[in-house]
Amino acid sequence: MSNEPQIAIDNVAHVYRPPRGRPVLALEEISLQVQPREFLALLGPSGCGKSTLLYLIGGFLPIERGSITVNGEPVKAPGPDRGIVFQHFALFPWKTVRDNILYGLERQNMPKTERLARAQAFIDLVGLSGFEDSFPSQLSGGMKQRTALARTLAFDPSILLMDEPFGALDAITRDEMNVELLRIWGEGAGGTQSAERKTILFVTHSIPEAVFLADRVVVMTPRPGRIARICPVGLRRPRTPEARASAEFGQLSLEIYELLTASSV
Repeated sequence: MSNEPQIAIDNVAHVYRPPRGRPVLALEEISLQVQPREFLALLGPSGCGKSTLLYLIGGFLPIERGSITVNGEPVKAPGPDRGIVFQHFALFPWKTVRDNILYGLERQNMPKTERLARAQAFIDLVGLSGFEDSFPSQLSGGMKQRTALARTLAFDPSILLMDEPFGALDAITRDEMNVELLRIWGEGAGGTQSAERKTILFVTHSIPEAVFLADRVVVMTPRPGRIARICPVGLRRPRTPEARASAEFGQLSLEIYELLTASSV
């Protein structure tokens, strides 16, 4: 990895100020650096500010205290270098798989031939060949999330911000999507990295999911969210489902569980 962080977060805090009621301090004293092509998981209890941090990086919320830079530039608004994938798909129900993916490309005024070829390339990448003309109501949950992922990847952002993307799926489908995400991310034989591999920040409540996917797991405290510890994941890549049965996987999962339960007391 490069010595220069792709994302630099320095002493960030965030306060929600509802129209009624008292302000809520969601995040406090968050400092973190993310390297290019790194897979980073944000893990913590509900309400600890994981998603808030993701939206601050994405430029969807104003940065009131501290600073966030992406490739050395301060984050001031959303940009094409950062794509976001939500938990609940956010697909247009009246559009087919192909048209959902094409929507953003059309708004970029990409020539028709180019955007059709690009949409098909990402349909193939996420394993939806043959379902191009299907509507969301005809798809399983996993297929809907594949469509949402393909739509985001079609923009070719260098950073993927994933907000509990598999949280609504059943356990088996979720495990399958974890494996597929690593494949799509470009995990090469022997764990080699390609220049096209995206940087991913992945929000989850699941300890096994975080350990299976990530290079590092950022464990956060209850609100106001702070970083309790950053845990490197030493599991070799490429990772297969069998990695979940390893002693190293179990030991790190237990350590993170004990850290989370201790910080919630």
